[in-house]
Amino acid sequence: MPDSSPSHPTPEAVIAELEELRSGDLPTHGGRTLAYVYDSGIAEADELGRRALAMYGATNGLDPTAFPSLLRMERDLVTFARDALHGPPETVGTVTSGGTESILLAVKAARDASPVDRPAMVVPTTIHAAFHKAAHYFGVELVAVDVDPRTRRADVGAMVEAIDRLGDRVVLVAVSAPSYAHGVVDPVPEIAAKTSARGLRLHVDACIGGWVLPWVDDAPAWDLAVPGVTSVSVDLHKYAYAPKGVSLLLFADPAPRRAQFYASADWPGYTMLNSTVQSTKSGGPLAAAWAVVRYLGADGYARLVRQTVDATRTLADGIDAIDHLHVVVPPDSTLLCVGADDALDVFTLSDRMLARGWFVQPQMSWRDEPATLHLTMCASTAPQVPQLLEDLAAATADAAAAGPVTVDAELRAVAESLDPATLDDATFDLLLQTAGLGDGSGEVSVPQEMAPVNALLDVAPPRLREALLVAFLDRLTR
Repeated sequence: MPDSSPSHPTPEAVIAELEELRSGDLPTHGGRTLAYVYDSGIAEADELGRRALAMYGATNGLDPTAFPSLLRMERDLVTFARDALHGPPETVGTVTSGGTESILLAVKAARDASPVDRPAMVVPTTIHAAFHKAAHYFGVELVAVDVDPRTRRADVGAMVEAIDRLGDRVVLVAVSAPSYAHGVVDPVPEIAAKTSARGLRLHVDACIGGWVLPWVDDAPAWDLAVPGVTSVSVDLHKYAYAPKGVSLLLFADPAPRRAQFYASADWPGYTMLNSTVQSTKSGGPLAAAWAVVRYLGADGYARLVRQTVDATRTLADGIDAIDHLHVVVPPDSTLLCVGADDALDVFTLSDRMLARGWFVQPQMSWRDEPATLHLTMCASTAPQVPQLLEDLAAATADAAAAGPVTVDAELRAVAESLDPATLDDATFDLLLQTAGLGDGSGEVSVPQEMAPVNALLDVAPPRLREALLVAFLDRLTR
C-alpha cells in the first residue's frame, strides 16, 4: 500500500496544500483579473480543457512519429487557424508554448534564411517586448521606429525610411494586430505593400488579437489574406480560451518556415530534430487547445468575440465619462489603454481597484508618454461592465482625493543618475530596500500597496528599471 506516514502525505493532503497555496493567487476565473488570464465563462470548456491536459500530460511532442495523435491535432489546429485567418491552401504552421516562442521562431527563421552581416529587423516602437528578447537572443539588431503620436499606429513612411536606410541588412519587418500597450492594429496592408515590393518578410504579431479579429466585422485588414504578410503569430491560450501555454506560428508559404527548424546529428546520440525552441514538450497544452477549439468552433468564438468586443466598447465609453480618466486611443479589439490627468496617478488607482477585487495592470511611462492602465477584456468580464465602471469611478475618486504619489526629489535625482552596469549586489540590495522591495539583507518581499514602488520605478530610466526588477526576481527565486 502507498505510504501515508507523516513524511508521505496522502493525495488528499497534497491537494489541500495546493488549494491553500492557490488561495493567495489572483483569480483565473470570474472576469476580474484584467491581464494575464482569459476566461470564457463556459465551465464545460474549462473542464474539457483540463481533462485533455491531464490525459496528454505525459506525452512528448519531441518526436511526432512516436505520438502521431499530437501531429494530427497540430495539423487540425493549423487548418482551423488557416481558415479563420484567410490563409492560402499552402499555409503551414507550428504549435509553440506561447507567443514569445512563436515570435522567437519567426525571428530565427528570418535570420537563418537570409544570412547577412549585422542582420536587423524593423519594427514600430509599440511592438511587443518579445521582439527585443528575440533580438538579444539571436543577435539581430532591433530598429524601432516611432509610431504616429495620435493614433499610436506604425508610421508607414518612417518604417519605409528605416528599411531603405538599412538596405540588405533587413531580414524581417514586424507589426502588431493589435499592439499590447494601446490595443490598436497597425496599418498592415500599407506596410505589406512596401515590404513585398522589396522582397522582405513581414510578420504580424497577432498573439493577443488573432483569435478575436477574425470575428470582428469592422476589423482593419491584418491577416494572411493581405498580400505580403508572410507569417502570423496567434495565441490559443488567450482568446481561444485554452489552458496555458499554447500558440501558433503560421507561414503563408512552406519555404520560409524551414529555417525555423533545428537539427543536430554531430554527436553519438539520437539525431536532434526540433520544430520549436523546446525539445521535450508536453502534449498536454496542444491536446487541451485542440479539445477546446473543437468544442467551441467558429460559431462559438464568433459569439464570444461579439460579447467581448461590445463590452470593450461600452467600457471605453464609460471610462471617458469618468472624471480624471480617458481612453488613450479607441480600441480595435479587446484591449484598453487608460490614461489619467494630473489629479491622480494610475499606480494608486491600480491599488484602489485591487482593494475592490479588480486587477488592472499599470504600464510605466515611456519617453514623453505618461503611465497608463492596461485592461484586457474577456468574455466573462462582459456581464460585469456596469459593476466595473461603478468601482472604477469610486476608485478614481479615492485616488484623486489621496493625490498622486510623489517621489522625493533627491531620490529621483539619484535614480536618474545611476548606471546599472556599474552597480554591485550590495548597491542593488540597498536600492531594492529604498524601492520598498527588500530589507537590505538580500531578502525581498512584495508590499501590499504597490503605488509607492511603482512610482519610484517609473522615474527610473528603463535600463535601471530593468536591472532593479531582474535583481528583485533573482532574489525572490533564491
